[in-house]
Amino acid sequence: MVKAPLANAAWFAASAPAYAAFLLALEDPARAAESVFHRIIRAGIGSAFGAEHGFADIRTPLDFARNVPPRDYDQMLPWIDRVARGEPDVLAPGRVHRLVPTSGSTAARKLIPFNDALQRELNCAIAPWIFDLYLRHPKAMRGSSYWSISPCSAVKLEPSAIPIGFEDDAAYLGNWRRTLIDAAMALPSAFREIRSMAALRYVTLLSLLRRRDLSLVSVWHPSFLRLLLDALNEHRDELVADVASGTCRLADELPSHILPLTLDSPDPRRAQQIARAASFTEIWPGLAVVSCWADANASVPAAEFGRLLPGVALQPKGLLATEGFVSIPFAGHHPLAIRSHYLEFLDQHNRLLDPNDLRIGETYTVLLTTGGGLYRYRVNDLVRVDAVVGRTPSIRFVGKTGLVSDQMGEKLTDGFVATVLSRLPLQASFMLLAPHVDETGCCYTLYLDGLAPPDVARVLDESLSENPHYAYCRRLGQLGPPRLRYVQGDAYSMYCQRLQSLGQRLGDIKPASLSALTGWSTWFAQHRRIPSPDS
Repeated sequence: MVKAPLANAAWFAASAPAYAAFLLALEDPARAAESVFHRIIRAGIGSAFGAEHGFADIRTPLDFARNVPPRDYDQMLPWIDRVARGEPDVLAPGRVHRLVPTSGSTAARKLIPFNDALQRELNCAIAPWIFDLYLRHPKAMRGSSYWSISPCSAVKLEPSAIPIGFEDDAAYLGNWRRTLIDAAMALPSAFREIRSMAALRYVTLLSLLRRRDLSLVSVWHPSFLRLLLDALNEHRDELVADVASGTCRLADELPSHILPLTLDSPDPRRAQQIARAASFTEIWPGLAVVSCWADANASVPAAEFGRLLPGVALQPKGLLATEGFVSIPFAGHHPLAIRSHYLEFLDQHNRLLDPNDLRIGETYTVLLTTGGGLYRYRVNDLVRVDAVVGRTPSIRFVGKTGLVSDQMGEKLTDGFVATVLSRLPLQASFMLLAPHVDETGCCYTLYLDGLAPPDVARVLDESLSENPHYAYCRRLGQLGPPRLRYVQGDAYSMYCQRLQSLGQRLGDIKPASLSALTGWSTWFAQHRRIPSPDS
């Protein structure tokens, strides 16, 4: 098929101007930041937020910092609620097209306003990223691609005058880019409608196996690709038979309008190639690049790809979020997305810095200002400067500034978990949710000193699934169902003992509903201290 290579070439060519502009900006990040700053402030004058915060009088970043305090999502929520009710020109002038869901802190999820300005800003980052990727890995342009752009299904759970989420992943990038992506994709976007994760995984593999020309894979957490490859080993005989006959063995399990998309011409020759292949790279000899998270908790599973896919380049993603892009993969590093949003940084002493002030080896938190209407927004990401590209800092994600557990991309926060546990019918003096990892995989365990009804694990799973990233990981099979484990003895003392062993002072340890640490089952078993009757 020539459709995918032509679409890739068209995207590559169309991205060239933005690539050239980004190269120039890398050499003068201060000028680029100033341009973005004035563009966003001038546009924001016509919004209710801009009027209330004196945007018309803002001339410098110092004025901006004086007029607009940093905010987290909860502090932005009254403004976003006005957007959701359909009020115009609230955070930014013009029409809000969508409210895009992502994980929240104390709430189940956040809704991020998405408008034309934000889309242009995102494309200012995506275009140089794509051009650089194809420039460095031209083999990736020669075949079809498998992209997973947004990590959550768009499900409308509450009333809103603005549509929530996108119908398919490619729509996030805009009209003509959506057309090019659809042309290069190995899978039809309608597969998103399949409810059964097992069925979705099977038809995904079936479609990918039919594409010997697969050249680029872009997923979020690397564990998703590992689960897909494990399923290939498990169902290879059935998949080979379907490729040979052009059928799909799950015909009775799929919606009627999806089934035709899983069928193809019989291809016995391709089936024989798959059956004989001794490695995944023999199945897809043209696979050039896998793009995925590779920082923080994703670093270990990402490192496995050197063994699973020898000769395939691993491209760690930049710091990309629904709210905006902080950095992009570029030139082998991750420079700041300086042409997209206005970025500020706080050091460990809470001093405000701009990109020119950042130093290699130092760690910072990020404030994000976008044309979508987020101003000095705390993304709660901790980053470390690892290099300089031109004169622009390159950063890597270190972790979240708050208490977050993110083993597989689920992004559970302590505030959200506390809210969930408060709704459960529990009678307990100690409750702690933490990830548990063993030979069967990863799941969350609720450690409890008290009483709980028999179905509490099911209810807990349903409540945690209000977080779209957790629900997505559960649906993919990256996380197993949560478990309940009763703790015997003085649970809180054992909890404090472990944190003290990791260097925390006893006076600084506060009760928490969530721990990002694994290994609590072993710790509680080995350190349990059952009080005597006289104590």
